[in-house]
Amino acid sequence: MFRQILNWRTLLALVAILIVSGTIIYSRYLAKKIAKEEKQKVEQWIEAGKFLFNSPPDADTRLASMILTENKSIPIIETDEHDLPSGSAVNLDSAKIANDSNYLKRKVKQFKSVHTPIEWTDPKDPKIRNLYYYGDSKLLNEVRYYPIIQLAIVALFIIITVFSLRSSYRSTQNQVWAGMAKETAHQLGTPVSSLEGWVEMLKETSGNEKIVQELGKDVDRLRLVSDRFGKIGSIPHLENIDLVNQINSMVDYMRKRAPGKINFLVNTHGQQQIIGKVSAPLFDWVIENLLKNALDAMEGKGSITVAISSDEKGVYIDTTDTGKGISKKNITSVFKPGFTTKKRGWGLGLSLSRRIIEQYHKGQIFVKQSEMGKGTTFRIVLKK
Repeated sequence: MFRQILNWRTLLALVAILIVSGTIIYSRYLAKKIAKEEKQKVEQWIEAGKFLFNSPPDADTRLASMILTENKSIPIIETDEHDLPSGSAVNLDSAKIANDSNYLKRKVKQFKSVHTPIEWTDPKDPKIRNLYYYGDSKLLNEVRYYPIIQLAIVALFIIITVFSLRSSYRSTQNQVWAGMAKETAHQLGTPVSSLEGWVEMLKETSGNEKIVQELGKDVDRLRLVSDRFGKIGSIPHLENIDLVNQINSMVDYMRKRAPGKINFLVNTHGQQQIIGKVSAPLFDWVIENLLKNALDAMEGKGSITVAISSDEKGVYIDTTDTGKGISKKNITSVFKPGFTTKKRGWGLGLSLSRRIIEQYHKGQIFVKQSEMGKGTTFRIVLKK
């Protein structure tokens, strides 16, 4: 599914790039073509105006008049030999021309930055010359800005499509997680119940007390695992519990199963009790995963510190080890399903932990700090 979505994203990106690139190239071609035609129209307009001004009374002026009247889109400003607006301007706001003495000067400056002015010299008197500044027509502006609008539309389309695919992927992933968890809990239920029956039968026989005690612990552990998977497949019930006591219990459990050279420490910053709203079996699972990862990172010696603190906003749980650390390139990948640097394991522990904290407890879990050769700190944030 992930590879399929990745392929779809790549395909969509390529299609979008081709569409936008083709549109930009064609739009620039059209813009240049229109700009060239508009320059010719401005030149014709200038010649037509001068012809009407200098033509004899009996001259045929119909063509020149038609050229002048047909220009209804290209703004043009005439300047004198001192490059000052002479008052002759077309296709501009007449009200602003009348009320703002600097309006034409500003427009001249604007047009100068867009097009080189067209110079006209009187053939009878070369000393008389005029410069004609012109801007872009509405059509030319629309052609130029069209790719930007299309780019925005394509970008919106890609965002919506990717979001839809991502939502579909997450929905499928959630269904797989829930289905797998429920099936695991179901499969464990029968043998665990059978084992509990055998334990009860062993209790009736003298001399098996030690075996029954240890076997009972393992059966209880299996029942806890089954209960955890059952809660993953359904909406868990959150309760207000003492996190200090809960974490101490899990640390004690891991301490008995860790090598003797591993030192465990729980730091509550002087607080005897810190209340958090959690599902105890699932929360224990997260702490257990973090402690197991810390043990694997230290390879038999070092220290693990679990620091618990709270303020008016939330509860903060930092699990720090003195292990080998996480490289910068892997920090963003540690919570992805299947990611692992160990020779054994499926790489699901941290992914499952994030799902438990973020989806079921509406909190956060992330790598707070890590340095190669010195250790790593994972932080859990729970809302108050």
